[in-house]
Amino acid sequence: MLILDTNNGIPLSEFIKTADGGQISLDWFDNDDSVCYPDTASRPTILLLPGLTGTSRESYILHMIQQSDALGYRCVVFNNRGVSGERLLTPRTYCAANTEDLETVIDHIQSTHSAAPLLAAGVSMGGMMLANYLCRAGRETSLRAAAVFSAGWDVFECTASLEKPLNRFLFNSYLTSCLQASVNRHRQILEKLFDIDHVMKAKTIREFDERFTSIMFGYATYKEYYKAASPCHKLKSVQIPVLCLNAMDDVFSPGHALPVEAVKQNPNLALLITSHGGHIGFLEGIWPRHSTYMDRVFKQFMQAVIEQGSELENL
Repeated sequence: MLILDTNNGIPLSEFIKTADGGQISLDWFDNDDSVCYPDTASRPTILLLPGLTGTSRESYILHMIQQSDALGYRCVVFNNRGVSGERLLTPRTYCAANTEDLETVIDHIQSTHSAAPLLAAGVSMGGMMLANYLCRAGRETSLRAAAVFSAGWDVFECTASLEKPLNRFLFNSYLTSCLQASVNRHRQILEKLFDIDHVMKAKTIREFDERFTSIMFGYATYKEYYKAASPCHKLKSVQIPVLCLNAMDDVFSPGHALPVEAVKQNPNLALLITSHGGHIGFLEGIWPRHSTYMDRVFKQFMQAVIEQGSELENL
């Protein structure tokens, strides 16, 4: 079901059905004015996965859309269930470990634009979900390549970092409240299966996951869920080119937990680590006002894959 127009850069929004009766919202930026790729059938397509409660309206997503537009590419943003203003049709949302919705989206895009090269970029939790999908899919994926930005590679270490007193005050409590607000918006359908009042009393992301996310996706404990959600132990299974970017000072994904050794063991992976950059920051210059280092890495990598993909495969 299509609900918006694409004139003047406004996305064309599409709802697709899932096997369990739910719906997923996709925002298409078709770039019909593309000079380099005027043929819509073969125009390169980039799938973008936002962070924890993010949508196509996040600044970092809009930056990637802008970079893609300059290259003549098409973008489509995968909004997780219930975060983009649409109703939940079933009592199910999303998590980093479950990639069923992502698989549905990739299959849909591939069937819609079968002649177009398909790439993906995921940010924060979106990067974790994308990495977990690639670990699971191996060679059985339509994606030619992917980029993963500011992902949490070991969820246990991410959680420990976010529960340090200052980080808990600055970040953890706020993100927990964002998750709770999303649940509260869909209380009517979710309270059929979950104790929403108990969920709303969670003080940290870990408590939220313990009371809600892990239960929703069938994990016996939050620890079992966190193990499944951590891509760091599965990276040997990735079989397409993947560029990862993390900062050593990212409190969401601490430097000591970056999967440096695992990346060294897989020639399909490259991990770019900066001293600074924080979480999805990567600002440059004394007065940073325009594109970020992450934007530049995204643009250069996507362009390299599209224009010199065969050379990348032979590295």
